[in-house]
Amino acid sequence: MANTTNFSVRMDSDIKRQCEALYNELGMNLTTAINVFLRQSLRVGGFPFDVKLDQPNKETIAAMLEAERIAKDPSVKGYDDLDELFAELKIGK
Repeated sequence: MANTTNFSVRMDSDIKRQCEALYNELGMNLTTAINVFLRQSLRVGGFPFDVKLDQPNKETIAAMLEAERIAKDPSVKGYDDLDELFAELKIGK
């Protein structure tokens, strides 16, 4: 038998309830799911998934703001379809 130990984790009770229901549907209890997470962490040498903020960088934010400005600018010509746009691009060459 494997040498086991206990540890306690404080967590939001609603999160625990939801996770227990999720992992129960997957055929395991929360203890097994945590062991899977920890073993996979050891296997990959860190979190077994990306841990990051989903925020665009400054260049992307600037491009998004410029796109909003252009979209609202009545002096900027719009196109109804790609054929019209490409026809004008060919003429401009």
